[in-house]
Amino acid sequence: MANQHNALRVDATTLKVNQTCIVVLVVFAFILGTRPFGVWLVGFVAVSLATGTVLPGYGPFQLFYRHVLRPAGILQPHVRPDDPRPHRFSQALGAVFLTVATAVLVAGWDTVGWSLGWLVVALALVNLLFGFCAGCFAFYQLQRLRHGASGSPA
Repeated sequence: MANQHNALRVDATTLKVNQTCIVVLVVFAFILGTRPFGVWLVGFVAVSLATGTVLPGYGPFQLFYRHVLRPAGILQPHVRPDDPRPHRFSQALGAVFLTVATAVLVAGWDTVGWSLGWLVVALALVNLLFGFCAGCFAFYQLQRLRHGASGSPA
């Protein structure tokens, strides 16, 4: 089992593109305002993250990187040994928070909606600039709790 985890790889450039798209699009949505385009742009980011979680490699941001940025020579892959599960978990959390943000923005609760959106932006920026993934940290803490409770790793 340990060898299987050692063989896992992640393209760090894909992660950076994802984080950059989150930051740029949610900030742009905020600048555009709540009605109507800003709300739907936040929803688009949520759907993009959810798609990339459910179908790894097929989220719109991942496809943009793989089919536009990489072939154009704008960005190069930086593949490193890493477990992709924490990154997908983090992406799923972002999708959930932005889905809720979209729903409450549609309901007219702008302060709550934009607070959730800015939370996702802040966490994506921390990861982008400092390399700390809060969602990955949460994933590992949940794994640790799970292993401690059952007495054996999953």
